[in-house]
Amino acid sequence: MTNVTKTVIQALPSESPVKDVLAVFEEDGCVILKNYLTADQVRAFNAEIEPQMRRLTPGCKQEEYEIMAEFHGQNTKRLTGLANISKTFREEILDLDVFHAMGDAIFQEESGTCWLTTAQVIEIGPDSRAQPLHRDLEGWTHFLKMGRASPEIVINFLVALTDFTEENGATRVIPGSHKWPDYADRGTPDMTIPVEMKAGDAVLFTGKLVHGGGANRTKDFFRRGVTIPLIPGFLTPEEAVPLLVDIEAVRTLPERVQRVLGFRSQYPVGSIGLWQANVGDIGEYLGL
Repeated sequence: MTNVTKTVIQALPSESPVKDVLAVFEEDGCVILKNYLTADQVRAFNAEIEPQMRRLTPGCKQEEYEIMAEFHGQNTKRLTGLANISKTFREEILDLDVFHAMGDAIFQEESGTCWLTTAQVIEIGPDSRAQPLHRDLEGWTHFLKMGRASPEIVINFLVALTDFTEENGATRVIPGSHKWPDYADRGTPDMTIPVEMKAGDAVLFTGKLVHGGGANRTKDFFRRGVTIPLIPGFLTPEEAVPLLVDIEAVRTLPERVQRVLGFRSQYPVGSIGLWQANVGDIGEYLGL
């Protein structure tokens, strides 16, 4: 087991220079971005998703898979299809300069363009157990086997939509675990520290970092956040976003938002292009 000495998650203002954010990200595997969303954006987004959240039932919809049920959480709600549901999400949250700047800084040189693999609101209800520890790159097992030598294949912006505290289920991380030599080693819960944030703050972390949702030990607080992970354009996303979003809503969005949603072709390094139509950009085919 690799020893861990870091007991603090570094925090920077969200408007910090990219090089400063990247330096902490590369060293620790995670960095908190203060005031990533404004209070108005948090309020608007929560209001837009609230009707859907109320209709959701907690727990995994594939209860026959015990591992999935434990990973999902018995009293946890997960809402997807966010670009269709929320105007604030598609027009403001997906168009933040820091979001695109960090995506470019981390992916562009090695992998090229990037897009959403999914976007989920995750609400951990009271009396919830901690989520099993994991790395996000485990969804692409070939890269998991590569371990630390793997290219960066997923980064995650986890944005607090309520305050995150140790008591209410703040996500727990092991800073530095992205540098471990053996990725079969996921550490132990006592090695983790909570990502405590105010609503509107975000934590950016690499898919190589060991983490997991914390235990919500409260009796009446629902810890809500939205996870917005990006992957290189050469990988298949988890969520089939282009099949789920209204094309008329997409027409009003900036090109960079259309691209992360999958309505523009992807151009990995060394590639003539992927996700095309008639050997051209899918955006032209769609009339965007």
